[in-house]
Amino acid sequence: ESNNLALKGIAFANRHKGNHIIVSSIEHDCILNSCKWLSKQGFNITCLPVDSDGLIDVDELKNTINRDTILVSIMHANNEIGTIEPIEGIGNICSEHGIYFHTDACQSFGKVKIDVQQQNIDLLTINAHKIYGPKGVGALFIRKGVKIEPWQHGGGHEFGLRSATENIPGIVGLARAAQLCDEELESETARLTQLREKIIVNVLQNIPQAYVNGHRAQRLCNNVNFGFQGYEGEGIRLLLLLDDLGIAVSAGSACSANDAENKPSHVLSAIGHNPVEARGALRLSLGRYNTEQEVDYFLEVLPSVFRNLRPLSSLSLGG
Repeated sequence: ESNNLALKGIAFANRHKGNHIIVSSIEHDCILNSCKWLSKQGFNITCLPVDSDGLIDVDELKNTINRDTILVSIMHANNEIGTIEPIEGIGNICSEHGIYFHTDACQSFGKVKIDVQQQNIDLLTINAHKIYGPKGVGALFIRKGVKIEPWQHGGGHEFGLRSATENIPGIVGLARAAQLCDEELESETARLTQLREKIIVNVLQNIPQAYVNGHRAQRLCNNVNFGFQGYEGEGIRLLLLLDDLGIAVSAGSACSANDAENKPSHVLSAIGHNPVEARGALRLSLGRYNTEQEVDYFLEVLPSVFRNLRPLSSLSLGG
């Protein structure tokens, strides 16, 4: 809801200035689908490509801006591959050109330091359940002076920007969760980074077919995303075998888990993978309650589970 309000609200409040919006090709579906809808309303959308690590090129962003550009929306960190984008550089470019900059920080909030002043962020999206707060509540930071059109009308709640009775318990839960994350940011980030690196190093050493999706270092402390060369067609079976052993992992974004068409991940496709590879990822998300003993257990059982898989060459099936 916050991402919808940011994009549509900025678009309609500023269409007298221009109709051009820039996003990246690896944004969350709520950004990309909002852009599809806005394109039907007469807005011009540019979807920037990313490199093989999932990073946008800030020079390409600068060259894409034109006199009709009113908004740039680039996520802080990707939900599938964990890559952290250079948002301070993006914010500086937008500030220099007098363009609003929005970032979807749902994945990074509570894991990466954010300074909306230093990074020139005009709008920033967060949610509660990513930081152990209640589900069904989020927030949109809007810098004072930003012109945004309300998308939901009613009794004028939230300073007229989002009418509807406020979810007070949810808001309190979000605030408390954010406070706890801020207090523990440094220590918890260091702990999760150590566990993440232990997983990556061990898996790459013990399974020659494994490779990492996303930037090797410039990534979220809690995110690991693997592909297995030649075994991409066994992705779901690998998930089920691990599930039988009490290990919960995923093949991609939870938000697309109900996709009946089983489409390849648009994120993995954007970083250069073929359709088979883009379906065969293994994503691990670490959290506050994960222990090193659990990581050791995963690393102990993964090689034996992997030996039960049947190789299937992605080269013969990829497009």
